[in-house]
Order: sequence, then structure tokens, then C-alpha cells
Amino acid sequence: MDDLRRSHETMAALFQHPVYRQHLNARGRFQQVMLGYSDSNKDGGFLPANWELYQAQRRLHAVAKAHRVRLQLFHGRGGTIGRGGGPLHQAILAQPRGTLEGRIKITEQGEVVAAKYVNPAIAARNLELVLAAVLEATLMAPKAPGKIARWEEAMEHLSQAAWSRYRQVVYDDPEFVTYFEQATPIDAISEFRIGSRPARRTFSSRIEDLRAIPWVFSWTQSRQLLPSWFPFGSAVDTFMRGQRGGMALLQRMYEEFAWFHVMVEFMQISLGMADMRIARHYAALTRSRTLGRRIFGELEEEFRRSRAAVLAITRQRSLLDSNYVLQNAIRLRNPYVDPISLLQVRFLKRRRRSSGRARKRLDRPLALTINGIAAGMRHTG
Repeated sequence: MDDLRRSHETMAALFQHPVYRQHLNARGRFQQVMLGYSDSNKDGGFLPANWELYQAQRRLHAVAKAHRVRLQLFHGRGGTIGRGGGPLHQAILAQPRGTLEGRIKITEQGEVVAAKYVNPAIAARNLELVLAAVLEATLMAPKAPGKIARWEEAMEHLSQAAWSRYRQVVYDDPEFVTYFEQATPIDAISEFRIGSRPARRTFSSRIEDLRAIPWVFSWTQSRQLLPSWFPFGSAVDTFMRGQRGGMALLQRMYEEFAWFHVMVEFMQISLGMADMRIARHYAALTRSRTLGRRIFGELEEEFRRSRAAVLAITRQRSLLDSNYVLQNAIRLRNPYVDPISLLQVRFLKRRRRSSGRARKRLDRPLALTINGIAAGMRHTG
């Protein structure tokens, strides 16, 4: 995320270069900047990554304005919430006020294209929502500076707490990578070459060298969905300990701060889709029971904290009470996915214990479970 934090400095230096200034003048002083959502999430977690992206957009817009450059932000969103996905209309409305100026550019992943644009009526409806969101976000009046400053101060505390906890668990715990490799189907995903690129940038087993798509895909397959919510609960608990009236402030931010509202909604969707009861079976695949129980115990406790935090902030009794259609869809869909997940756990266990032809014979049924879970969850990487 360091590159993201310095992005405005990079663009300022570029705008000041005499040769590039000539190029800008030839292009009508128009500049496009692409923002990536995937690696920043893997590096620092869902909340810190999205907060850094929010701030980067504001800083980039300020730099462009100072140099009299028309800026268009190009959002490299993935299909899943962990890679910048989620309901597009809400995501556009959550952009920093004043940064759109009637223009936006967004990537749509292949599986998302199939869902949104194959049917002409659905495609037209989706484009209507995008157009309406861009117009609304462009025309919305800015919030009072004092109120924004208070919200941003709160977000800095939340982001720092989430960053520290995420790094502590994912990168500082030397056994976490072992848990990830054994409690998710990352080995099968890597070997089957499901994506267009290799799962890893190098032959290293380090998380840093794993590409973002298989990282998110593996956590989704194991029903833990860690990249889309972890560790929000701990961040809120830390914030509450240091802020008097902290929950009231977060509830007010949820009601009035569009960006925070959308982030909480996206985490709510992910928490609603995750299933720690099924995930426990994946955790049992670890060769060391002590390791599996320890790390899964941490993740399960963090899941409970995050769910409790979301419910308190949104003032709901159950996740997605405010979105009955989606809540009901998940409740109806998950029971059909559960047997496929249990089959996948069985095939993973047998395949890891087998070799030669016996191992090869398990490839196709295991690949079918991967496809089945992806279809049922409506999420890949």
C-alpha cells in the first residue's frame, strides 16, 4: 500500500516534467489514473486498503486540480468484494465528493459480464444504475468540513487498528501460511490453472508472492471469505476503548458518511455469505490439529466480533435485515452449496494423501466442486 500512499507525489512529479507537460497539452490536459483494489487488500486488509484508496483519490484529484489537469480515475475492480467488487451503484456513490466530475471508468470481470450484460434488459438496467450513480455523485453537495474531519480522524484510528491486527495475524504469524495452504483448496487451484495467469509470481510459498485472485478465490471456496471482512471487529473494539461515545459516532457515520456506509454494507454481505460451521471442516484439513484449532479459533472469534460490530453499527438484529431480498437469497442458496463444500473437503483430504493415478483420478471431481461452489456463492476471485 506504500505505492498507493505516494501516488499523488508520483503524479505531481510527472505533471511537473517538461516533456510530459507537452504531452498533456497535446491531449487537452487530460489524465487517466488506474487504481488497483486487489493487492492493497491482500497487503493490509479490507478496511485499510479501501480507506487508502479513498484518500488516494482525494489527493490525486487535488494534485490534478493544482496543475489544471482534467482527471479521470479508472477503477480496476474485481468481481468479489475482497477485490473491489460489490453492488456498483453503491460503490460509485461512495466515491469522495468532487472527484468524479461526470466521468468514471471501471473494469468488469468476465464472470460479472456474464451476469450483468448477457440479458439485454438486465444490461440496460445495470447501465441505468451506473449512469444515475455517476450523475448523483457528481451533483451531490460536499459535507461540512468539520464533520468530514471528525469522520476522517475516526477512520484513521479504525484503519490503523485493522492494519496492525491484520499484519499480526496474516504476515507476522509464521504458521498462518501453513494454515492457508492446508485449510483452503489453494493447492488444487494452483495446479488446475483455472485462471489466465499462474497463481504465484515466483516459486516461493510466501503470501506476498501469491496473486490476489487465487488468494480471494481460496478463502471464498473454504467459506471463510477472510479478505472481505477481517479484522473489522478488532478494529472497532480498539476504537471503542480509545474513544468516548465511539459507537454513537460510528452509527452516525453509517447514516451520513456514504463511503463508510457502503464499506459496512459490503462487509455485511460478506459476513452473511461466510459460513464458519462449514469452514471448520476445512480447518480440520490441517496436518497439525493444534495449528488448525488455534488459527481457526482466532478467525472464528474475529468473525463473531465483526458480526457484532456490524449489527451494533447498523442497529439490526440479524445480518442483512435491511436487505431482505439478498438475505433470503443467501439463506436459500447456502444449503445447496453446503454438500458441495463437504464433498470438496473429502476430495482434498483424499487427494493430498494419494499419489500417481489415484491422485489424478480425483482431479476432475475436485474441479467440479470448485465450479459448483463458485456458481453457488456467485463469487470466484
